[in-house]
Amino acid sequence: MDYLHEGLVKLNFSAETHPTLEDDLRKYVNELMLFNSAYDLVGAETTDEIVIRHILDSLSAYHIIRKLADEKKTDGATELCIADIGSGGGLPGIPLALSMRDIHFKLIERMSKRCLFLENCVALLGLSNVTVENIELERVAQETIDISVFRAFRPLEYKMTRKLLRVLKHGGYLAAYKAKKEKIAEEMEQIKTIIPQYEQIPLDVPFLNDNGEYERNLVLVQRP
Repeated sequence: MDYLHEGLVKLNFSAETHPTLEDDLRKYVNELMLFNSAYDLVGAETTDEIVIRHILDSLSAYHIIRKLADEKKTDGATELCIADIGSGGGLPGIPLALSMRDIHFKLIERMSKRCLFLENCVALLGLSNVTVENIELERVAQETIDISVFRAFRPLEYKMTRKLLRVLKHGGYLAAYKAKKEKIAEEMEQIKTIIPQYEQIPLDVPFLNDNGEYERNLVLVQRP
């Protein structure tokens, strides 16, 4: 089975709305396969694993994040910016940026060698809407990000959450890719003094949960 093609169909991406997305993603997957062992980019050994566990997982939140971005545009936001915090190999930032070329993305990554990989991908894929920043979260300018996305970053704990909220503009969103809802409840209970409210949205990642082993959710937090 062509998991990438079929997965994009299941996620409601069409050739009419995203004409080059499938081809661009194949190029990106090839780069991940080529450099994974040297740069320790993703936890996967085969192309199919990368496609399902990383590419389709990243794009499973596309329609949610696209809606948030469009709402901000409607509200008059200018120079809208989405940041992928702890981008690593560019996930979810690069798949999202490929699907939203009208929005500026920042890939925030502290490891220089991974930034070299990200910069290579940006050039290869012609991602004029993406910049790579080789800095730690603590050095990101305050109140400059509309939406921060991250997956496989780290658990949300008090100090880290304060840093994440600090870089958001007022009314901005954290969008965290997470696993089981029970773990999310435990995690959020520990930081309820700074995040008393959040939204948890189930994600349907094509082919990932066929055996019932995996569960994916997106946790949304809005900065007042």
